[in-house]
Parts: sequence; structure tokens; C-alpha cells
Amino acid sequence: MIQPNYLQKGDTVAIVSTARKISSDKIIPAIQLLEKWGLNVIIGKTIGMEDHQFSGNDEARVNDFQQMMDNPKVKAIWCARGGYGTVRIVDKLDFSAFKKNPKWIVGYSDITVLHSQLHNFGVETLHATMPFNIENNSKQAIETLKMSLFGKNLSYEIISSEKNKSGNASGEIVGGNLSILYSLMGSDSSIKTKGKILFMEDLDEYLYHIDRMCMNLKRNGYFTHLKGLIVGGMSDMRDNDIPFGKTAEEIILDCVSEYNFPLVFDFPSGHLNDNRALILGRKVDLEVGETKTKLSFY
Repeated sequence: MIQPNYLQKGDTVAIVSTARKISSDKIIPAIQLLEKWGLNVIIGKTIGMEDHQFSGNDEARVNDFQQMMDNPKVKAIWCARGGYGTVRIVDKLDFSAFKKNPKWIVGYSDITVLHSQLHNFGVETLHATMPFNIENNSKQAIETLKMSLFGKNLSYEIISSEKNKSGNASGEIVGGNLSILYSLMGSDSSIKTKGKILFMEDLDEYLYHIDRMCMNLKRNGYFTHLKGLIVGGMSDMRDNDIPFGKTAEEIILDCVSEYNFPLVFDFPSGHLNDNRALILGRKVDLEVGETKTKLSFY
């Protein structure tokens, strides 16, 4: 995998929105944070732009992201928020210059579209918090974002869930939002998981739909040759009047019960205030024990 250059003080970060609209005042804390780190900030035209729920129409979002990808002064592009809309523009983007001079693409949720597309190009990306969330994020979420951007060693040790499946594994970590991974099936952006460690998280989904999506991943071979599975926040799940009968974690556990790879639940990443950074495409060591789980990035 190609690793974009780490940031240094004086480098420039662009903030754009590829999905839902966001007002300029919502990104002020993020601008202040970047400037505190000694970085310069360019604000994309999509910030404050509005086309119904989107941050400008498709053409505007394409042009904004394209300009930041092609601007040699920009060393990282920080997506302002998720929602929905990135999939509407990904096929209209020209990644030819980006492939020659890759830079960090940062975000989560709907930004999984870009993570997946760029992973298939062989470029690492950063699954991390976004400007929309900065005021509510934990200290660890912000600190691990900084560590990842500036090239500091990244590793996590958390208390193991009783639902985990113990074991050790090594491989590239890939993935992101489960709903987006599901929606990309069959497209050029659908990731290959053979020999890799899959991370997934989600928000505000009906439990039966979690089951549907997991079964689709299974039928498409996502779990067949997987080295390990990390489940982040499965936040604010919903149920029907007639209960599905299982939690999101129980649904996932049932879906992958026939496989022997290590499985981690409650990893602090996703739609959580404690949304810690993951360098997608980077090789990791995963150690899942009965009391502690450790994830180390190379």
C-alpha cells in the first residue's frame, strides 16, 4: 500500500464536504484545532453551500474535491461530515493526479466510499473523526487523529468484551461503515477482504437490516478468507414492533459463527464521541485475549 506523506508544521489541510450540507460556523473548532497544530487551512466552496440536504449539487461537490486533490499545496483533505452523497460523485472524480501524489483523505461514515475506492487504488486513508464532531469528541479521538497525520506510532489496548472470539491475526485493516460497504457491493469500489482484517461500524439502523447486510457480506465472500473482524460502535440501533430477537452484536456473532478468525466487539471507533483513528490499508497486528485486546499498526 502507498502511504501518503505525513504532515509537518506549515502544511496545508483542506476542509470540504462531499455529502450533507454543513454551515461555516460548524467547522470553526476544527479550523482552530488545525491551526493549533501549526497547520494552514483551506476551506472548500462546499462549506456553507446548500442543495436540499447536500453541500451543493453533485457538480459543485465534484469540483471542490477535485480542486483539493489536484492542489499540490494541500497535503490532506478532511471531510467535514458524513450523511449521504459521496457515492453520487465518486465516479466523476479524476484520481490520476492523486495516484501520482497521494495525500491523506480523512473521515468516516459516508466517507467509507472514498476509503474503499482508494484502497482499491492501493492508497492508505484515515478513518477518523470529522470537523462536525470535534466539539464532542474525546481527547483520545482528537489525539489519535493528530498522531496518525503526523506519523506517530499508533496502538490500542482495550478491555475485551465477553462476546469476543480470542486469537491473533496480522493483515491490512480495511472497512468502515457497514451500510456503505453493503451499498458498494458489485461496484468498482467494493473492497477485497481476503487475508485482511475487516473493521465495521454503523448508526441508526434497524436490527433486521443489520442482519440483511451481514448476510450479504457473507454471501459475497467477505468473511470466507478474512483474518480478523473488528466491530466498532453499533450505535442507536432500532427495532420493529415485533422484535428481531437479537442485538446487533448477536447478529454479527451468529453470522460469522462458522469462521475461526478472532473477533472484537466494542472497539472505540465509529459513530461515537470516542472515535479513535484507524489507518485503513495499513498492516496491523490484532491480539484478542480473554481480558485485553491489542491492535498495533506497523
